[in-house]
Amino acid sequence: MRKPWIVGALLAGLLLGACGDPASEGRAPAPVGPGGGSGTPSATVERRAAASPAATPPKARAKVKVKPPTVLYLGDSLAMESQKVLGAELRARVRARYTRAPYSGTTLCDYVEGTADRSLVPAKDKAAALVRSLRPDFVVLQFWGNSWGYTPCMDGITYDRARGRYLSRYAADADRLTDQIAAAGGARRPRIVWVLQGPDPVTPDRVRRVNALYERQADASHDLVADAGRAVSPASGRYTWAQYLPCTAYEREHPAYCTRPGRTALHRDDDPLHFCLAPTTPEPRACPVRSPGIARIAREITRVVAGHLR
Repeated sequence: MRKPWIVGALLAGLLLGACGDPASEGRAPAPVGPGGGSGTPSATVERRAAASPAATPPKARAKVKVKPPTVLYLGDSLAMESQKVLGAELRARVRARYTRAPYSGTTLCDYVEGTADRSLVPAKDKAAALVRSLRPDFVVLQFWGNSWGYTPCMDGITYDRARGRYLSRYAADADRLTDQIAAAGGARRPRIVWVLQGPDPVTPDRVRRVNALYERQADASHDLVADAGRAVSPASGRYTWAQYLPCTAYEREHPAYCTRPGRTALHRDDDPLHFCLAPTTPEPRACPVRSPGIARIAREITRVVAGHLR
């Protein structure tokens, strides 16, 4: 049986591979554009036209009266790999105007204004700065809760060595980030969508505690929760890690998602954390291949946004 610190070291190496060299990530990583190539702006704005009206039955089109929302998506490497799929889901379901600005290796404090000198996110891409410029209706926050001290703004506080301090600090950062987003939105305060995470194969209780923190924060500020983590967890255990799960009805209708008879793959053999089924690369990127775990996460986030349109 592997000791926790050995497994933690393995996952740390995987995160570094997925996130790039932390020493070089203080600059904006080259984001992946809609075609899969790198672009120069750190925040990629996607404002494509809605899906063809012909794809929607006439009666359904007549019932659509809600103004298409503007959605801002922020997060770490899990958001980095999911960014294109989420954009496609939001455009197809609610015709969203979609902006994505994830940075691999980050945590909540990286998006808090006032931390640019010791953060992996530059000042222009802080949450409040983007809210002021884009005036989004929703800000989707997807953070696994990087806990191994990758980002300088965490001041070296890690879950494995100081759980109490880590959770207290994480809660304070969630509160600060919420306040800054609210202040930046002013009279048009966006609704924050806190994305709950899937099982942690190293420290299962950590994700449970971080998710509870997200739920408390959402409840206190009248925001939203998208339990995307449940979509990548076994029905028998919300916090039980699994590499494969039974195919959903949607996946059975689309056999390319059922990579094994009756089962769908969530993780690669060499990466128990990320959901992209392509190998990790030194340069952060959106996932370039069909990956059922990412699709499940994106559909749940979209479902929550669609259910709370003003």
